[in-house]
Amino acid sequence: MDVVLNVDGLVKKYEKFSLKEVSFRIPKGYIMGFIGRNGAGKTTVIKCIMDLIPFEAGSIQVFGLDSRQHSRGIRSRIGYVSEEQYFYENMTAGWNLDFFGGFYPNRDRDLAASLMKKFDIDPSKKVSELSKGMKVKLALALALAHRPELLILDEPTSGLDPVIRNELLELLMEVVQDENCSIFFSSHITSDIEKIADYVTFIEGGRIVISDEKDAILDRWRLFRVESRYGSAGLAGRLTGVKTGEFGFSGITDDPEGFVRELKSKYPDARYTMEKVSLDDLLVRIVKEEEA
Repeated sequence: MDVVLNVDGLVKKYEKFSLKEVSFRIPKGYIMGFIGRNGAGKTTVIKCIMDLIPFEAGSIQVFGLDSRQHSRGIRSRIGYVSEEQYFYENMTAGWNLDFFGGFYPNRDRDLAASLMKKFDIDPSKKVSELSKGMKVKLALALALAHRPELLILDEPTSGLDPVIRNELLELLMEVVQDENCSIFFSSHITSDIEKIADYVTFIEGGRIVISDEKDAILDRWRLFRVESRYGSAGLAGRLTGVKTGEFGFSGITDDPEGFVRELKSKYPDARYTMEKVSLDDLLVRIVKEEEA
């Protein structure tokens, strides 16, 4: 399987935060969701990939090329949309698209015009007159106009209403139908990732906790709720993100069969429920575990 992005042992140190040997890879033609709460390190990783900030150790290969040695050539093949869109607010949407598009020698003017039409953006409107959702669409049109092989999105749906978010997710699904384009989609909105991602990488506290196919993750992890009369001593340790309450305790595990065996060996008549988990369940429970 061709790999479009390979991050291996990435280390970036700040005074109060650091990336701790971050590693993951994205196969060509797929969408990877990059999830984690705000401050977990998502934007720092993306800035390292884009060669916007230096890093102390590890390596990043994009299209099989070293990200620092071939920075300029790599950027010409990437489409990038950040959480905040920076345009000349007093100029029109069409002017901004044409101006910034000029930095890409292989941009397609006809494609840019068709994207503006598809996204329902009035090219004669000043950017200052556009809503946040329309500015994100304009940024996406700019990112796609040179037919990138990798689209990197840093929290693009943050702050948007559900209708606009869903519309943008549908657009991204259309983009990836072209197997020549892969998408790296960072977000703390796990429901967005769950809708469109093929792969999921979860970062917490600057380190990768999970990185795998989305369906494999959701098939493997389960949420258990156990009645309180059996007690959590010796059992809760087999679960992640344990929550206790008046009626019992709950937690998640990627070894549900092992947990049930141990529970039954200690309490043959134990009463419990087992449920599938969502990415949101994973995020909340693992963050709780990391904080503990």
